[in-house]
Amino acid sequence: MQPFADITLQEPRFLGQVGSYRDAGTIVFGLPMDFTVSFRAGARAGPQHVRKASLGLETYSVTQDRYLEEKKYHDIGDVVLPFGNVLSSLSIIEEVAKKIVADGKFPLALGGEHLVSYPLVKALAGKYPDLAVLHFDAHADLRDQFYGESLSHATVLRLIAGLVPDKQVYQFGIRSGCREEFQFAMERTNLFKDDVLAPLRRVLPGLRGKPVYVTLDIDVVDPAFAPGTGTPEPGGCGAKEILEAVCLLGELNVVGFDLVEVSPAYDLAETTALLAAKIVREAILAFCP
Repeated sequence: MQPFADITLQEPRFLGQVGSYRDAGTIVFGLPMDFTVSFRAGARAGPQHVRKASLGLETYSVTQDRYLEEKKYHDIGDVVLPFGNVLSSLSIIEEVAKKIVADGKFPLALGGEHLVSYPLVKALAGKYPDLAVLHFDAHADLRDQFYGESLSHATVLRLIAGLVPDKQVYQFGIRSGCREEFQFAMERTNLFKDDVLAPLRRVLPGLRGKPVYVTLDIDVVDPAFAPGTGTPEPGGCGAKEILEAVCLLGELNVVGFDLVEVSPAYDLAETTALLAAKIVREAILAFCP
């Protein structure tokens, strides 16, 4: 029996996956949670739609000249989460991630709202005390509370900043937040407004050799290219730029990755899910074992 068989539902598997959990170096899993979203709900359907969209892609990346067949990854399906129960859901996610990490495998999570990144980083920070986090997003997500809640997709990077050493969170593409968030960032993170590629290239040399976790909110991309998200923010990067950024991460020791906030109901053409699937394909080829 495969691990997690009692707590996961198998949706269509991500493009090209073959083999078993035991043999895989990378484990793909969905986190269908959108309990704290503040504008438009629906990200719980993201993992399933990203998988379905992936079936329209080639397994070959022209950019990297690599095939998915060269990688060993296994999709265990969506983790079953108790609807509406934030604390219990976060606990379940953390235990799943800890199991994957303890088994010596690379966790690749499909969200779901951005709060799911918090227990994922907790699982990795327990293994890597010098962990750095790279955060691609339209929003700073550094609030202390949001509508009175400390556990929110709007507070997730504030929570994550408390798990890793000071100034080991790097934020790219940020173009929305309150003044207090940007003040916090000046003290505790490395926040780069609006741009993605240029600041990423600047920080890459200092991150080489360090364990790095990457969290990518699809709304870092301009809604002209990715409208299917819960809190779209105009002014973001293009699809080509974010794909190039993901490929650049192949220079680093990435130990975990998540892609979150795909909300398919707001994109009938499913271009957002297709872009997300292509990002995941490039991520697997760039830095997954």
